Formats: sequence, structure tokens, C-alpha cells
Amino acid sequence: MSEQTKAILVWILIGLIAGWLASFIVGGGGLLRYILTGLAGSLVGGFLAQKFDINLKLGNRFLEQVIVAAVGAIIVVLVARILA
Repeated sequence: MSEQTKAILVWILIGLIAGWLASFIVGGGGLLRYILTGLAGSLVGGFLAQKFDINLKLGNRFLEQVIVAAVGAIIVVLVARILA
């Protein structure tokens, strides 16, 4: 398996976990919705973390990425609900 394929699979896994965590906070969703919300959330969360120079320093890069993506996913869902 190539490095690019592994990176994509990890990104999807992070999106799935983040979307699932966000669903506990703001509700709803199925597997596809978890993945899509989590992936969008990882982009939003990553952008905001970089923009505001936020570094969680938990010692586990995967866990940090999941938390940032989950926060981003919550923001995505809340903004979508406001706009809908």
C-alpha cells in the first residue's frame, strides 16, 4: 500500500471518528454523514487551529487531529443548521 493511500485512509478514519464524536454533541447522522462531517470538520478545525496558533500538545498526534477535527465538525454542523 502506498504512503498516499495510507494517508487517505487515516484521513477518512479521523473524519469518521470526529463526525461520530460531533454527533454526540449536536446529534444525528449515519456512517456517511459522520465521514463527510468529520472530513469537513478536519478542514475547518485545522484551518482555525493554524489561524489561531492552537497546539494541544497532548503527546499523541492522532488524538490531537481527532479533537481538532471533532471541534471543526461541531462548528460545521452548527453553521449548517443556522443556514438551513
